[in-house]
Amino acid sequence: MTARAPRVWSTAGAFGRAALLVLLAWAVAGTITAVSYLALGVIAVPILTGVVLGVGFVVAVIATHQAFWLGLLALVCGLPVLVGAVQYAPEAALDRRGVAQEVVITDVDVTGKRHEFRLSTVAGEALAERLDYQGSSPPYQIGDRLTVISDPEGTVPLEDAAKVDPDAKLGMLGGGTAVWTLIALYAARRGHVRRRNGKSLSDTPALY
Repeated sequence: MTARAPRVWSTAGAFGRAALLVLLAWAVAGTITAVSYLALGVIAVPILTGVVLGVGFVVAVIATHQAFWLGLLALVCGLPVLVGAVQYAPEAALDRRGVAQEVVITDVDVTGKRHEFRLSTVAGEALAERLDYQGSSPPYQIGDRLTVISDPEGTVPLEDAAKVDPDAKLGMLGGGTAVWTLIALYAARRGHVRRRNGKSLSDTPALY
């Protein structure tokens, strides 16, 4: 029995699907950012939301393009979207209302790859909050002096002032979303051409 050829989209339908895929890219980026604001201080919530929605966008790209490679590219390019959207809200909050002060690292508690650095003011007064670092090679040592920013409302965890840059995170978010927009437009165009030529996901993915 001969396999049924993929249904060919009309040109108008291809434009419509391109618009929907672009809107989906923007909606995913916007939703992750909104969730990050709503769940300020609970980073796991926007991360989980971003992973689920990002995978959904990748699946939509694959289905539209009728080839897998562009979906993999969308997945890779989704990393700056996720990082920018998740980190922009807390860093913007610290930048807007945070209190900066110079501190000294007095001790560190290590649990696996998590490092909790105990801090004190230059005058020797211990801080209740600690500076967290997740990784095997922290850039801090006992005795180091640095400037930290703390949230007077206690919602956003204390952070190294040198790493608080909401503009950079917004740039990552905007840049990643722009790349997703281009991927969406390309997916719709090439998906239309592939269907017109009778190609589908069952065929060997073409690098075009």
